[in-house]
Amino acid sequence: HPYLRRRSGAEPIVYPGEAVRTVLARTCGVPIFQEQVMQLAVVAADFTPGEADQLRRSMAAWKRRGGVDRFEQKLIEGMRRNGYAEQFSNQIIAQIRGFSEYGFPEAHAASFALLAYISAWLKFHHPAAFTAALLNSQPMGFYQPAQLLRDVRVHDVKVRPVDVFASAFDCTLEPGEGGEPTLRLGLSCVRSLARVVSERIVAARSLAPFESLQDLGDRAALSRHDMEALAAAGALVGFDAHRHLASWRVAGYLPPLATAPDATHEAAQPMLRVPTEAEDMFADYRALGFTLGRHPLAMLRETLAAGCVHSAEQLQEQASGTQVRVAGLVITRQRPQTASGVTFVTLEDESGQVNVLVWRKLGRLRNRVLVGARLMEVRGELQREAGVTHVIARDLIDRSALIGSLQFGIHEFH
Repeated sequence: HPYLRRRSGAEPIVYPGEAVRTVLARTCGVPIFQEQVMQLAVVAADFTPGEADQLRRSMAAWKRRGGVDRFEQKLIEGMRRNGYAEQFSNQIIAQIRGFSEYGFPEAHAASFALLAYISAWLKFHHPAAFTAALLNSQPMGFYQPAQLLRDVRVHDVKVRPVDVFASAFDCTLEPGEGGEPTLRLGLSCVRSLARVVSERIVAARSLAPFESLQDLGDRAALSRHDMEALAAAGALVGFDAHRHLASWRVAGYLPPLATAPDATHEAAQPMLRVPTEAEDMFADYRALGFTLGRHPLAMLRETLAAGCVHSAEQLQEQASGTQVRVAGLVITRQRPQTASGVTFVTLEDESGQVNVLVWRKLGRLRNRVLVGARLMEVRGELQREAGVTHVIARDLIDRSALIGSLQFGIHEFH
């Protein structure tokens, strides 16, 4: 925080001496990197290079093994001897203690900054390719595929569903309108479908297009389980008008080895109704973990609005300090060790995400809701600072009953 305040001009940059300025000038007078701590120990407290290296090695272990006292007194005495005020000495000691929680070499910071910049550049200029790469690297990272797909669609990238007629194993790019690439979801997105099965489908399709469901099953040597997984994911809609018809046909499918020579698999098409939007959504989440249809909260917006619940988009119109109600799918729950018991919750609705801070007292009072809710309503105070908007929770309510058995990935306390 001192570095950020100084960099933004909210706090003056001061140096107690020229020697310290040479070490801390590039970080606004605040020690950020391990190398700076070593340099400070040398120029301000008369450490030898060897002693400074021992200090560096001990920084990460201070909290764990209590080794801070060994160096703290030497640092204070050295800085006092060189004319530095006690306030400055205590400030430096406090900042060095912080390295036991989170300290790193400057080279690591530079490498991470480069990776972050390149990633941001790719996401901005090539969002379809960037998202395809993230999806193909799952499981990884902070966000689930559902959030990655919602974000890329918000940025006007078209996403095409899993389809046995077009999907490779991985997510790929296809030509789109106006020369912009379209993201095609891969067979890897289908839960419970083995990679070897997906590869057999792709290999068989490369020889000739599939003429029927039976042709697909015979040439790719699919089991009943494989067919059911594809039907549940909506990957067989190319054979039928909708998911219900595909599932009906799969119910009568027999694997090749169990087929009698004179067996007939093509039956008359039944008059099955088209799945409702909600049925398709539930099926998508069960089979894929996400949906390309409307967000679940979009279907509940009328009910939520009747209870004066704001959407993430509507929050942007509210003034800081306003008492608000928000609700969304819980996509992250975090309680960092350095946050003094504060829990950070991210809610997602059809218009975006809402960051929620839950203080320890409320977290204990509403622990069952905090750790168990899938759809959570939060009542609290909207705060906006430096372009960041969040809600300080005053109460938590479990609204999971509104989404029934819907299951989705949550980044839990990692």
